[in-house]
Amino acid sequence: MSENNTANNTEAKKKANFINMQIDADLAAGKNDKRVHTRFPPEPNGYLHIGHAKSICLNFGLAQQYGGKTNLRFDDTNPSKEETEYVESIMEDVHWLGFDWEDRLYYASDFFPKLHAFAIQLIKAGKAYVDDQNAETISSQKGTPQKPGVESPYRNRTVEENLDLFDRMTAGEFNEGEKVLRAKIDMTSPNMHMRDPIIYRIMKAHHHRTGDKWCVYPMYDFAHGQCDYWEGITHSICTLEFEVHRPLYDWFIDQLKDSDYRPRQIEFARLNLTYTVMSKRKLLELVKDGHVNGWDDPRMPTISGLRRRGYTPESIRNFSDKIGVTKVDGMIDVSLLEFSVREHLNKTAQRVMGVINPLKVVITNYPEDLVEELDAVNNPEDETMGMRKVPFTRELYIERDDFMEDPPRKFFRLGPGREVRLRYAYFVTCTDVIKDENGEITELHCTYDPASKGGNSPDGRKVKATLHWVSATHGVKSEVRLYDRLFNDEDPNGHKDVDFKEFMNPDSLSVLSDCYLEPFIKDSKPLDHFQFERLGYFNMDPDSTPEKPVFNRTVALRDSWAKAQGKE
Repeated sequence: MSENNTANNTEAKKKANFINMQIDADLAAGKNDKRVHTRFPPEPNGYLHIGHAKSICLNFGLAQQYGGKTNLRFDDTNPSKEETEYVESIMEDVHWLGFDWEDRLYYASDFFPKLHAFAIQLIKAGKAYVDDQNAETISSQKGTPQKPGVESPYRNRTVEENLDLFDRMTAGEFNEGEKVLRAKIDMTSPNMHMRDPIIYRIMKAHHHRTGDKWCVYPMYDFAHGQCDYWEGITHSICTLEFEVHRPLYDWFIDQLKDSDYRPRQIEFARLNLTYTVMSKRKLLELVKDGHVNGWDDPRMPTISGLRRRGYTPESIRNFSDKIGVTKVDGMIDVSLLEFSVREHLNKTAQRVMGVINPLKVVITNYPEDLVEELDAVNNPEDETMGMRKVPFTRELYIERDDFMEDPPRKFFRLGPGREVRLRYAYFVTCTDVIKDENGEITELHCTYDPASKGGNSPDGRKVKATLHWVSATHGVKSEVRLYDRLFNDEDPNGHKDVDFKEFMNPDSLSVLSDCYLEPFIKDSKPLDHFQFERLGYFNMDPDSTPEKPVFNRTVALRDSWAKAQGKE
């Protein structure tokens, strides 16, 4: 494809995206000195999930597209829910996804002095007042979109009284909930957010950065827009629920601004995935109540959970590109996310053979002490990955599911008297089935055809199945964790009056401790990716030790879930 065609296609893609169209219009009009400066503003009150990954890719991706900049800013205005652990995990996640904020790391707490000064400015201008009513009373006075609100009896306090009370609030003289500072806007506005919103509340909690310096903290709605303004943000990309907050942000900027510069807020639909919950509150509940093994449990939709499960940054960025951005809330099938990682790992993952439900095979006519090093392809999608050596011995393991003593008509794998191909190795024929005293099959005896080395028969005879295998004497005993979807309902959030945990999948984790993998995996490091041939994509878990390697299944080779649900 020519460079001109590539450029034209990129431009067409941009113009099909309503966010790009608005940015293009701003640049054409010369707004904000023709700059593009975005930000990713997480609250450090939990671990990021796949929905945040979409926002990260969008904010950093837009800036890259236009040669602009992106800030990382922690909106740390609620010390009772925020922890340094969350800050560190968020920074790790953003970097892992492949993005860098360079020297532009900010915290809302950096601006606490300026926000406090701005609150005093509003009081002096008669546009903010201290209210003695509690939050419940204030909420009850807000009215409805069709019915005007009721003005607070404290709304017309003098500037001097408000300044004195706010100063005493700041000094810690009052208890939590005893007083708040409200903006004085319009109690009849059809937009409920404009009806004298609370902008400061008393909180006597230790802050992860400022310690015990402050007794009053700005509300998110008060801090968010001003931080954008002070950081020089040109485009504030938010999810749709903040659309109704935009007039309030604009009102604050109108009181603050001293130039024509103003951040433009653009809203897009948040990501909703089938078989998934992404409410921070619900995810925290799963962690706190022990339904999962921490925030990075591979069944969680958190970025740390996806990373531990074996998802790659490329697959998540590709997924974000595939789903795009819209102005309408909808549900994305989680199988598209699974397809994205499957698509990437197919091109990049090292192939190995592993047996996770082993059945021993003894090749009775193979020399007892012989070990052959057979050639195996590392990745048929990438010739540059080369070949590896796989040891072949008299005693092997195959998958128990690859043998049936009385196979049905359409079962083409191993059975008594049947011949199959062992991948990269030989043709073998089952001659005997060994059972224990309970009638359980414990071992198969087979013979091999020495002339079929490499899996090819010199006389041209055909076999209908090729099985993977591992040497019983050289295989590395490992633990394999088979992860499935955490919920077995397509929309666990969508059932009124039913706890979402009622839809948890009891089979979301199976731990297999008697698995054997080819010796190639001995030098693996945590998070290394593999395709276990015929079984799926796996990666080494950080729990691994040299004595006990542990592997997580990232995703099956095909969408077996959809097939099981009758969707294929």
